[in-house]
Amino acid sequence: MSLPADFLTAVRQLIPAQRLFDDPLSTLAFGTDASFYRLIPQLVVRVEAEGEVGALLQLATRFDVPVTFRAAGTSLSGQALSDSVLIVLGDQWNGREILDGGERIRLQPGVIGANANAALAPLQRKIGPDPASINAAKIGGILANNSSGMCCGTAQNSYHTLAGLRLVLADGSVLDTEDAASVATFRHSHAALLEQLAELGRQTRADTALAERIRHKYRLKNTTGLSLNALVDFDEPLEILSHLMVGSEGTLGFISSVTYHTVPEHPHKATALLVFPDVETCCRAVPVLKRQPVAAVELLDRRSLRSVQNMQGMPAWVRELSVNACALLVETRAASPSLLDEQIGQILHALADFPREKQVDFSTDPQVCNQLWRIRKDTFPAVGAVRPVGTTVIIEDVTFPVEALAEGVNRLLELFDRHGYTEAIIFGHALEGNLHFVFTQGFDDPAQVARYEAFMGDVAQLVAVEFGGALKAEHGTGRNMAPFVELEWGADAYALMWQIKRLLDPTGILNPDVVLSENPRIHLQNLKPLPAADAIVDKCIECGFCEPVCPSNGLTLTPRQRIVIWRDIQAKKRAGIDTRELEQAYQQQGIDSCAATGLCAQRCPVGINTGDLVRQLRTGQARQVGRADWLAGHFATALKGARLTLTAAGTARRLLGTPRLQRLSRSAQRLSGGRLPQWTPAMPQAVKWVDIPASMASDKPRVVYLPACVSRVMGPAAGSREQMSLFDKTRALLAKAGFEVILPAGLDDLCCGQPFASKGYPEQAERKRGELLAALMQASEQGRYPVYCDTSPCTLRLLQGEPDTRLQLHDPVRFIREHLLDRLEFQPVDTPVAVHVTCSTQHLGEADALLAIARRCSTQVVVPEGIHCCGFAGDKGFTLPQLNSHALRTLKSAVGSCEQGVSTSRTCEIGLSSHSGIDYQGLVYLVDRVTRARTPAV
Repeated sequence: MSLPADFLTAVRQLIPAQRLFDDPLSTLAFGTDASFYRLIPQLVVRVEAEGEVGALLQLATRFDVPVTFRAAGTSLSGQALSDSVLIVLGDQWNGREILDGGERIRLQPGVIGANANAALAPLQRKIGPDPASINAAKIGGILANNSSGMCCGTAQNSYHTLAGLRLVLADGSVLDTEDAASVATFRHSHAALLEQLAELGRQTRADTALAERIRHKYRLKNTTGLSLNALVDFDEPLEILSHLMVGSEGTLGFISSVTYHTVPEHPHKATALLVFPDVETCCRAVPVLKRQPVAAVELLDRRSLRSVQNMQGMPAWVRELSVNACALLVETRAASPSLLDEQIGQILHALADFPREKQVDFSTDPQVCNQLWRIRKDTFPAVGAVRPVGTTVIIEDVTFPVEALAEGVNRLLELFDRHGYTEAIIFGHALEGNLHFVFTQGFDDPAQVARYEAFMGDVAQLVAVEFGGALKAEHGTGRNMAPFVELEWGADAYALMWQIKRLLDPTGILNPDVVLSENPRIHLQNLKPLPAADAIVDKCIECGFCEPVCPSNGLTLTPRQRIVIWRDIQAKKRAGIDTRELEQAYQQQGIDSCAATGLCAQRCPVGINTGDLVRQLRTGQARQVGRADWLAGHFATALKGARLTLTAAGTARRLLGTPRLQRLSRSAQRLSGGRLPQWTPAMPQAVKWVDIPASMASDKPRVVYLPACVSRVMGPAAGSREQMSLFDKTRALLAKAGFEVILPAGLDDLCCGQPFASKGYPEQAERKRGELLAALMQASEQGRYPVYCDTSPCTLRLLQGEPDTRLQLHDPVRFIREHLLDRLEFQPVDTPVAVHVTCSTQHLGEADALLAIARRCSTQVVVPEGIHCCGFAGDKGFTLPQLNSHALRTLKSAVGSCEQGVSTSRTCEIGLSSHSGIDYQGLVYLVDRVTRARTPAV
């Protein structure tokens, strides 16, 4: 049913047009979350203020229009989807306030969980919930799903660490439980509601059998249905209301802020992997460990261990485990090393009588710990990576009583075999009896749907009825388990949930069919297709983990959305449906605005680089092969032309003045359709390039210096405090450190090929890369001397495709840490320095090293939160400046206290300088500024 015209008119008067989306591409893009369902919203509204939410809810109530709220869209049970109105969070929900020295923290719903913890880290505190999706999931979803995780158990989940809440009800009214005036107003305006909640609490507590069942259910990890424990844990109706909101999945109201009691983040940790000969022995150890000082105990069955045993870096012994082996990954944390040692001894003593097939002893070595945790964390993507194209990966989430855990595991294994899920694996949070099982499922024919239906029916009967467990432990009920809530809870508790729903949402507009549904087959409807699109992206499970690092997130499309649309285009083409309109929209939204830097691959559980797909599509559209060939063959001429262009721009600046030139450039850029670059005051001046004669032979250590083509063209901006070019500054620093600098022959003709690759000309890109590698081999005397490239994107490009192993290729960070730290004396400045870790630096694995070098140079290093890719993307900062400005929209406020910024990419520094108000330059400028040559020891 279409949305009422009067409702749409009212919404358009309330929300600016640029935050309303009803076109086919946008609604399809927002029609997916991390679950295996799809609903296409008729209208997507990006909200930026609480008042907008309240007004929208009033309109929805008035016109009987269902609405659904979405934060990050990483939920797994279909609770962040709508075929009506989807309300998504914009940028203005990112507030946080640390209270009581870190004992509490107040957060808006748009704060990413990991960023909340980053703010608390200096105080050795963190929020209690620790879902696996914490690097992408936002606080609104974490609280609304009562998400937990590997360490938080039940004691530290959102329900038990809730200190206060600000919410908007279906009628648009606002309650802030931490504000006395708000509470007083609400008590007056909603007295009848509060009395009804109080009465429901009294009735529930008076029903001894029901109250005891509720208490029993919440001794387990349990997110099935609404949080009925609020009715037995509290008698104050405001407390009942605020705790009912936890885990309500947007069905009772909108959460506009939450205050958490934080928990300690102990700095000292040790991890061990204990492999037992069978499931029974493994599970018998769990209750023993529950009484020990452990932070996490993760169970992995033999199938899950088998799924990762052939991955690169996995220990060989994993392949040699017996067929019935079952493992526990154990972590303990403490405030001091001595206490940690004491705890390790206590744990091992408690397990002394349990036979073990293999054991990796407790280690505090981060590398060992990371490898052990990788075994656990790689299980889910391992199944996803090998699934047949067109199928999805389903991760279910149940709880057995801990004392019945072994039988529960074995019975689940029997169900896998009975229903033909031979690839299914089991892992989970053993201390709570919380098991995740992962399997692949196709929904493209009725037989597959019937198999899934039969399997889930058996799972529900096994977990909820036979074992009295929970069908959802931490992933939320969603649509997935809504038909089974009554089976798990019983008729009286189920009726109580409906009473609460109708009391707080009398017209049923809030996320219908989620948590509670009158449709017994809702879990089998609106199943998401995952059609084949391209081998590069076919393994995508649409989890959304990639989205926080994408510079176009919120401007056009995210990597997940690019894949969703491309899949739909390919499916429609195979069905003979006209896709021209959708492809036209996708050109700008999906292809042209993609930075293609590949940070998405680092966050993707199965390693998908959506930028690879975009580059492939650009290659298919590339029509200027002759021009690319000419540029590749006449590269020195092209660089001379670029220098002349920058010289002309500099002359225009001096004649016209900065403001007028900026206005004229902006108009020309717009009229040319983005073909002309936009000039800004951060635009570099031309390098006055001269050929440097070969150095005289000496007994100094030698280094081959490769100045990137941008370093040979682009000097500092006219307004920069430092006017020495990167080329000259680098040579000066290397000389200070005692190096003899060698330049490759024919330097101005050389290029790594990146400009060609990003534009869709891979043949020309590889030709230039090959020429450059050959020149570097010659200059380095077949790898005898290290090669220093002054720009990290070029270094990354050269390292891709496995160059000759004799070449010692270094970006600035690696060369400084390996070759300069021992040759220079650092005298750090006491002024704040902003550091931008480029995409290529992250890909090269040098991010931590860059920060370590920066901290040698300054006592105050600032890394702006949420800026992962600057969006300049080679030349897109010139031709599509809105991508750069969008990616850096929060930069200026984040670096306001800084005097300078550093990076390792000249083009990135243009955009960073333009949008920060401070001067960004290469890392070598800062290192040169604070160092002197080390005096040789006598």
